[in-house]
Amino acid sequence: MSEFWIYFQIGLKHVLDIHAYDHVLFLIALAVPYAFKDWKRILLLVTIFTIGHTVALFLSVYGVVAIRVNLVEFLIPITIFITALFNLFTAGKSSKTESINVIFFITLFFGIIHGLGFSNYFKGILGGSANSKLLPLAEFALGIEAAQILVVFVVLILSYIVQTIFRFSKRDWTLVMSSFIIGVIIPMLIESEIWNR
Repeated sequence: MSEFWIYFQIGLKHVLDIHAYDHVLFLIALAVPYAFKDWKRILLLVTIFTIGHTVALFLSVYGVVAIRVNLVEFLIPITIFITALFNLFTAGKSSKTESINVIFFITLFFGIIHGLGFSNYFKGILGGSANSKLLPLAEFALGIEAAQILVVFVVLILSYIVQTIFRFSKRDWTLVMSSFIIGVIIPMLIESEIWNR
Protein backbone atom coordinates (compact mmCIF):
# COMPACT_ATOMS: atom_id res chain seq x y z
CA MET A 1 0.00 0.00 0.00
CA SER A 2 2.85 2.39 0.77
CA GLU A 3 4.33 1.88 -2.73
CA PHE A 4 0.90 2.56 -4.26
CA TRP A 5 0.73 5.81 -2.30
CA ILE A 6 4.22 6.86 -3.50
CA TYR A 7 3.32 6.66 -7.20
CA PHE A 8 -0.22 7.93 -6.63
CA GLN A 9 1.25 11.02 -4.90
CA ILE A 10 3.73 11.54 -7.74
CA GLY A 11 0.73 11.58 -10.11
CA LEU A 12 -1.13 14.07 -7.90
CA LYS A 13 1.91 16.34 -7.58
CA HIS A 14 2.61 16.15 -11.33
CA VAL A 15 -0.75 17.80 -12.05
CA LEU A 16 -0.97 20.09 -9.01
CA ASP A 17 2.64 21.35 -9.06
CA ILE A 18 2.44 25.16 -8.87
CA HIS A 19 5.77 25.49 -10.71
CA ALA A 20 4.57 23.36 -13.65
CA TYR A 21 1.12 24.84 -14.13
CA ASP A 22 0.81 23.92 -17.82
CA HIS A 23 -1.19 20.81 -16.93
CA VAL A 24 -3.65 22.86 -14.85
CA LEU A 25 -3.96 25.45 -17.64
CA PHE A 26 -4.86 22.71 -20.11
CA LEU A 27 -7.49 21.32 -17.74
CA ILE A 28 -8.98 24.79 -17.23
CA ALA A 29 -9.14 25.28 -21.00
CA LEU A 30 -10.73 21.85 -21.38
CA ALA A 31 -13.32 22.35 -18.61
CA VAL A 32 -14.28 26.02 -18.87
CA PRO A 33 -16.96 25.60 -21.58
CA TYR A 34 -18.82 23.02 -19.46
CA ALA A 35 -21.18 23.08 -16.47
CA PHE A 36 -22.07 20.51 -13.80
CA LYS A 37 -24.83 19.10 -16.01
CA ASP A 38 -22.10 18.08 -18.50
CA TRP A 39 -20.22 16.05 -15.84
CA LYS A 40 -20.30 12.77 -17.81
CA ARG A 41 -18.78 14.36 -20.87
CA ILE A 42 -16.07 16.25 -18.99
CA LEU A 43 -15.22 13.16 -16.93
CA LEU A 44 -14.88 11.18 -20.14
CA LEU A 45 -12.60 13.87 -21.62
CA VAL A 46 -10.43 13.89 -18.49
CA THR A 47 -10.17 10.08 -18.55
CA ILE A 48 -9.28 10.08 -22.25
CA PHE A 49 -6.56 12.65 -21.52
CA THR A 50 -5.24 10.39 -18.71
CA ILE A 51 -5.24 7.40 -21.09
CA GLY A 52 -3.23 9.37 -23.65
CA HIS A 53 -0.83 10.55 -20.95
CA THR A 54 -0.37 6.96 -19.69
CA VAL A 55 0.08 5.50 -23.20
CA ALA A 56 2.85 8.04 -23.85
CA LEU A 57 4.58 7.15 -20.57
CA PHE A 58 4.20 3.43 -21.33
CA LEU A 59 5.72 3.79 -24.81
CA SER A 60 8.54 5.93 -23.46
CA VAL A 61 9.34 3.74 -20.43
CA TYR A 62 9.55 0.66 -22.66
CA GLY A 63 11.70 2.46 -25.24
CA VAL A 64 9.14 2.39 -28.06
CA VAL A 65 9.08 6.18 -28.46
CA ALA A 66 11.82 8.73 -27.95
CA ILE A 67 11.28 12.40 -28.73
CA ARG A 68 13.37 15.52 -28.26
CA VAL A 69 12.60 17.22 -24.94
CA ASN A 70 12.62 20.78 -26.32
CA LEU A 71 10.13 19.77 -29.04
CA VAL A 72 7.71 18.32 -26.45
CA GLU A 73 8.20 21.34 -24.19
CA PHE A 74 7.12 23.47 -27.16
CA LEU A 75 4.18 21.24 -28.15
CA ILE A 76 2.63 21.27 -24.65
CA PRO A 77 1.86 25.03 -24.69
CA ILE A 78 0.68 24.62 -28.31
CA THR A 79 -1.97 22.11 -27.13
CA ILE A 80 -3.14 24.56 -24.46
CA PHE A 81 -3.18 27.42 -26.96
CA ILE A 82 -5.23 25.40 -29.49
CA THR A 83 -7.73 24.31 -26.82
CA ALA A 84 -8.22 27.89 -25.57
CA LEU A 85 -8.45 29.20 -29.15
CA PHE A 86 -11.06 26.55 -29.95
CA ASN A 87 -13.05 27.83 -26.95
CA LEU A 88 -12.90 31.40 -28.29
CA PHE A 89 -14.37 30.34 -31.64
CA THR A 90 -17.04 28.05 -30.16
CA ALA A 91 -18.07 30.07 -27.07
CA GLY A 92 -21.83 30.42 -26.83
CA LYS A 93 -22.50 27.81 -29.50
CA SER A 94 -24.46 24.71 -28.64
CA SER A 95 -22.17 21.85 -27.59
CA LYS A 96 -24.50 19.48 -29.43
CA THR A 97 -23.15 20.75 -32.76
CA GLU A 98 -19.57 19.74 -31.88
CA SER A 99 -18.31 16.45 -33.19
CA ILE A 100 -17.67 14.56 -29.97
CA ASN A 101 -15.37 12.07 -31.71
CA VAL A 102 -13.08 14.86 -32.95
CA ILE A 103 -12.84 16.42 -29.46
CA PHE A 104 -12.10 13.02 -27.88
CA PHE A 105 -9.43 12.23 -30.47
CA ILE A 106 -7.77 15.64 -30.00
CA THR A 107 -7.89 15.24 -26.19
CA LEU A 108 -6.27 11.78 -26.49
CA PHE A 109 -3.55 13.17 -28.76
CA PHE A 110 -2.91 16.11 -26.41
CA GLY A 111 -2.70 13.64 -23.51
CA ILE A 112 0.02 11.76 -25.40
CA ILE A 113 1.99 14.98 -25.90
CA HIS A 114 1.70 15.93 -22.21
CA GLY A 115 2.73 12.40 -21.20
CA LEU A 116 5.86 12.60 -23.36
CA GLY A 117 6.75 15.81 -21.54
CA PHE A 118 6.95 13.93 -18.24
CA SER A 119 8.44 10.69 -19.59
CA ASN A 120 12.14 11.42 -18.94
CA TYR A 121 11.53 12.24 -15.27
CA PHE A 122 9.26 9.23 -14.83
CA LYS A 123 11.81 6.89 -16.43
CA GLY A 124 14.38 8.25 -13.99
CA ILE A 125 12.36 7.25 -10.91
CA LEU A 126 11.39 3.79 -12.23
CA GLY A 127 13.76 0.92 -11.83
CA GLY A 128 13.63 -2.84 -12.11
CA SER A 129 12.41 -5.19 -14.81
CA ALA A 130 9.84 -4.49 -17.49
CA ASN A 131 7.13 -6.34 -15.53
CA SER A 132 7.74 -4.28 -12.39
CA LYS A 133 7.05 -1.04 -14.27
CA LEU A 134 3.40 -1.72 -15.11
CA LEU A 135 1.99 -1.37 -11.60
CA PRO A 136 3.75 1.95 -10.86
CA LEU A 137 2.48 3.26 -14.21
CA ALA A 138 -1.10 2.34 -13.25
CA GLU A 139 -0.71 3.86 -9.76
CA PHE A 140 0.72 7.05 -11.27
CA ALA A 141 -2.19 7.19 -13.76
CA LEU A 142 -4.69 6.95 -10.89
CA GLY A 143 -2.96 9.89 -9.19
CA ILE A 144 -3.12 11.87 -12.43
CA GLU A 145 -6.83 11.08 -12.84
CA ALA A 146 -7.67 12.04 -9.24
CA ALA A 147 -5.81 15.36 -9.50
CA GLN A 148 -7.41 16.17 -12.84
CA ILE A 149 -10.90 15.47 -11.50
CA LEU A 150 -10.12 17.77 -8.56
CA VAL A 151 -8.98 20.59 -10.86
CA VAL A 152 -12.03 20.19 -13.12
CA PHE A 153 -14.34 20.16 -10.09
CA VAL A 154 -12.82 23.45 -8.86
CA VAL A 155 -13.22 24.97 -12.36
CA LEU A 156 -16.89 23.87 -12.46
CA ILE A 157 -17.50 25.38 -8.99
CA LEU A 158 -15.88 28.69 -10.03
CA SER A 159 -17.90 28.62 -13.24
CA TYR A 160 -21.10 28.11 -11.28
CA ILE A 161 -20.27 30.95 -8.85
CA VAL A 162 -19.33 33.38 -11.62
CA GLN A 163 -22.44 32.57 -13.65
CA THR A 164 -24.96 32.59 -10.79
CA ILE A 165 -23.64 35.19 -8.31
CA PHE A 166 -21.81 37.56 -10.68
CA ARG A 167 -24.27 36.96 -13.56
CA PHE A 168 -21.65 36.23 -16.21
CA SER A 169 -23.07 34.40 -19.20
CA LYS A 170 -21.50 31.04 -19.99
CA ARG A 171 -20.21 32.56 -23.24
CA ASP A 172 -18.54 35.53 -21.48
CA TRP A 173 -16.97 33.27 -18.83
CA THR A 174 -15.54 31.02 -21.55
CA LEU A 175 -14.23 34.00 -23.52
CA VAL A 176 -12.59 35.64 -20.48
CA MET A 177 -10.93 32.46 -19.19
CA SER A 178 -9.78 31.32 -22.63
CA SER A 179 -8.32 34.78 -23.36
CA PHE A 180 -6.55 34.71 -19.98
CA ILE A 181 -5.06 31.28 -20.78
CA ILE A 182 -3.88 32.46 -24.21
CA GLY A 183 -2.29 35.50 -22.52
CA VAL A 184 -0.35 33.20 -20.18
CA ILE A 185 0.64 30.75 -22.94
CA ILE A 186 1.94 33.19 -25.57
CA PRO A 187 5.03 34.17 -23.48
CA MET A 188 5.71 30.45 -22.88
CA LEU A 189 5.70 29.89 -26.65
CA ILE A 190 7.90 32.92 -27.33
CA GLU A 191 10.43 31.92 -24.63
CA SER A 192 10.56 28.27 -25.75
CA GLU A 193 14.04 26.79 -26.18
CA ILE A 194 13.01 25.50 -29.61
CA TRP A 195 13.81 28.93 -31.06
CA ASN A 196 17.42 28.74 -29.78
CA ARG A 197 19.33 26.79 -32.39
